[in-house]
Amino acid sequence: MHCQRFVPPPINRRQWLTSAANGFGAVALSALWYEEGLAAGRAGELRQLHHRPPAGNVIFLYMDGGVSQVDSFDPKPRLNRDHGKPFSARIEPTQFDNIGTTFGCPWKFAQHGESGMWVSELFPHMASCADKLAVVRGMVSEFSEHNSANYFLHTGLGQAGWPSMGAWVSYGMGNASDSLPSYVVINGGLIPSGGFDNFASGFLPPVHQGTVFKPAALPMANLRGREDIMPAQQTRQRQLLRDLDGFVQAQAGHAEAIESAIRNYELAYRMQVAVPDLANLEDEPAYVRHMYGLEHENEPTRVFGRECLLARRMVERGVRFIELTCPQTGNDRWDAHSNLVKNHGDNALAVDQPIAALLKDLENRGMLEETLVVWAGEFGRTPFAQGSDGRDHNPFAFSIWLAGGGVKSGTVYGETDEFGYHVVDGKTTIHDLHATMLHLLGVDHTRLTFRFGGRDMRLTDVHGELMSEILNSPPA
Repeated sequence: MHCQRFVPPPINRRQWLTSAANGFGAVALSALWYEEGLAAGRAGELRQLHHRPPAGNVIFLYMDGGVSQVDSFDPKPRLNRDHGKPFSARIEPTQFDNIGTTFGCPWKFAQHGESGMWVSELFPHMASCADKLAVVRGMVSEFSEHNSANYFLHTGLGQAGWPSMGAWVSYGMGNASDSLPSYVVINGGLIPSGGFDNFASGFLPPVHQGTVFKPAALPMANLRGREDIMPAQQTRQRQLLRDLDGFVQAQAGHAEAIESAIRNYELAYRMQVAVPDLANLEDEPAYVRHMYGLEHENEPTRVFGRECLLARRMVERGVRFIELTCPQTGNDRWDAHSNLVKNHGDNALAVDQPIAALLKDLENRGMLEETLVVWAGEFGRTPFAQGSDGRDHNPFAFSIWLAGGGVKSGTVYGETDEFGYHVVDGKTTIHDLHATMLHLLGVDHTRLTFRFGGRDMRLTDVHGELMSEILNSPPA
């Protein structure tokens, strides 16, 4: 019995559609039409892109733990001259307050390509792609601790529970694939500090959260049906789920969580066919597998090579945003608090060849100009030692790079002081990075909003300026 005070809610549009179209199957069909509209940019609920985009997809190469800028893309001869001496500049508070002497770079730098870009010998393969990169040396973060810095890099806010940039891209652009998620995280073995909240949809509809794959022949669990269940029985089970979902939806009316769950179930069903085909790398030519390092003697290189090749195949199939996490190398990520040489050496060996292969492969296929590739960690490292042979966290200056999708190649933007410790010109924030990424996807970061908590929320909050200096076509 109903409570005497119960008042049935008025019929809403979706309930009317359900009853008028004779059942939940039509609602499911309308959801599929909606997805197709998202992909084509025709759905009334989808914001039209704000300008013609040079890029349609993003591959985010996440260098977990913080790569040292002075050992990678920002050479500082002063450090080698002062190596072993007390650090002569004012020292900011550090994460562990274990201050050593000035620490010179253990690797040699050289200029590469027609651009003459400086790259350390830590990355010999990436150095061969110097003319494809736009290196940003003036990056800063607001946090020196991994959890908050990771949330800040991924979501634009230094706390858990907010939508990640991948979720914002999915929400703003829609899904160009009807059989794969619009936002995928390929987990090479290291989930960032802060956990899966780095890939969450937050207050955005749950359909936009990151879907985690593994770089394996079967990237997800439960892709294959149980052999002990006959196809007819599986069909009856799916019909029961449809009926139950339809019943709950009819009772609850418009409920975003329910509708997202329904759409996710429908997508999961289609993924049972699409994902094994995606992950079958045996149909790639031998020279491609070799180029990515799939036969490398170093296992972490093989793992990350598979990640990079999967990312290219996902772009071909319409996945909007793909994030790659680092493989296990036996070190604590790029977080070189001690033994910098081994830590950065092992991690570079794992990612260097696959990343260079990804850039060259995308270019050879005519895909790089439409794919934005971003290489970044959450902060940099100190120019003085932690202890005797490590480097502590440094949020005051670090280097990232972008390539493809409307980026001016062979450029360097921003400058740090003679120690690589602080930015002295071209300071660039995480909000600036997010604004620029969205711009290259055809989205004005100030206009991509979602109403939540009584205000229009956005990835860049009330901040963010475009890095016009690294764009092929800066806005007028």
